[in-house]
Amino acid sequence: MDSIISLFTDAATYRLITIVILSIFLGIEVISRVPSVLHTPLMSGANAIHGVVIIGAIIVMGQAETTDYLALTLGFLAVILGTLNVVGGFVVTDRMLEMFSKKKKK
Repeated sequence: MDSIISLFTDAATYRLITIVILSIFLGIEVISRVPSVLHTPLMSGANAIHGVVIIGAIIVMGQAETTDYLALTLGFLAVILGTLNVVGGFVVTDRMLEMFSKKKKK
């Protein structure tokens, strides 16, 4: 019985690894086909999605035991990196929109 369970576990692991590898190739292919004019707005919008990562990391840290240092450390790291990505996305968007605004004459 244990060998059957381990077989399904191994097969599921291989499937997940295959999905991750295929999604990496798909992501590279999709990003390489995006024109450079659209690249900045798409990436800044995608970076704003990291707000979900921040909320999830805060929930993980709130549910973790005080002795679970791995969950607390990974949650803290996810909050820091997610915050940097969100702020960077908004800065890039702001700079992009500033390029299209009318310049004031002196």
